[in-house]
Amino acid sequence: MKQEEFPMLKEDYIYLDNGATTLKPQCVIDKIKEYYETYSANAHRGDYDLSYKVNQEYEGAREEIRKFIHAKEKEEVIFTSGTTESLNMIATGFFEKIIEPNDEILITKSEHASNVLPWFRLQNKCGAVVKYIPLDENHYVTLEEVKRAVTPQTKIIALAGITNVIGDERPIKEITKFAHEHNIFVVMDGAQSVPHRKTDVQDLDIDFLAFSGHKMCGPTGIGVLYGKRPLLEELDPINLGGGMNESFDNPNEIYYKELPHRLEAGTPNIAGAIGLGEAVRFLESIGMENIETYEKNLRKYAIDKFLSIPHVDLLNLEADGGILAFNIDGIFSQDVAYYLNKYKICVRAGNHCAKILKSEVGVTNSLRVSLYFYNTESDIDALVELLKDKGKIEKEML
Repeated sequence: MKQEEFPMLKEDYIYLDNGATTLKPQCVIDKIKEYYETYSANAHRGDYDLSYKVNQEYEGAREEIRKFIHAKEKEEVIFTSGTTESLNMIATGFFEKIIEPNDEILITKSEHASNVLPWFRLQNKCGAVVKYIPLDENHYVTLEEVKRAVTPQTKIIALAGITNVIGDERPIKEITKFAHEHNIFVVMDGAQSVPHRKTDVQDLDIDFLAFSGHKMCGPTGIGVLYGKRPLLEELDPINLGGGMNESFDNPNEIYYKELPHRLEAGTPNIAGAIGLGEAVRFLESIGMENIETYEKNLRKYAIDKFLSIPHVDLLNLEADGGILAFNIDGIFSQDVAYYLNKYKICVRAGNHCAKILKSEVGVTNSLRVSLYFYNTESDIDALVELLKDKGKIEKEML
């Protein structure tokens, strides 16, 4: 699906590390190039035609993203450097002000570091208590376990929409409904879900959402923080400086701009935002429902192939997302990754930034194949062909 749009796929690589970052289609590359070659002025700064063109493209990208996630208004879309910065802004700029000692923050042991460490800091700094929602036998989150984990002290539930190792898709809408009935905020890490599923923030009713451009065919260094407007109005800027203030005469008279610019200090990643807007248009041209269906079918094809190899140990057989986590019996995961690299097959090996998951799955490191819509059955066939001969792997490691 759309393989011809990706220049890197002409280099004979089999790229199966889309959970880390995705390849870029030619239209995104061209859009960024166009900015640097033809109207590379600053945004919201100049009183001349080139700057006006930048403003149109930059704010046009914000509107594209608003529509993509179905936010109520474009002022609820804040450009950041990525999911990590967005989650840190949420934790520090909003929750640090309202968290009280012994307030509980619920996460799971399968969360990415970016959705763990900001909450750890709140515990250490403010006296909050980070607790873990138990996972079921498949290492999934269920609504029932969320309900059991919630107490009168619970203030925040922070979960990935889809996790980056297990690949389970969480029932976020149902969790949010229950949470709001108990006056609990819901933060969603959308890094692995927004690129793969249609995301409607109004339907989900989540309070905050964070996601990254580079995981959805966009540039690196750009991401989005979404929040309901009344909540964003209460979020303190983490960065202060140019572009976010109306005036300042002395330390006691500082006036900030309105949303979204109040939260976007300094010269923004203009090319990144414009490139992300183009990536969103590209994904919409394919259709998020089509992407989801294609990936599910491709994952099923891969699972069927993997199950034919006796020395492959799958960690997430029943997962919903396009992620396969596995190991080869008796061989260190990084050694397998290096072996595959000889044949230009790119996979991830390690703990995948989910460092506390090992206590749940009993495995410290694993290999990860993460699929996207430009992957094919022939990619899977090539991978399986190299994995099925364990002796060949061991021999080439010597």
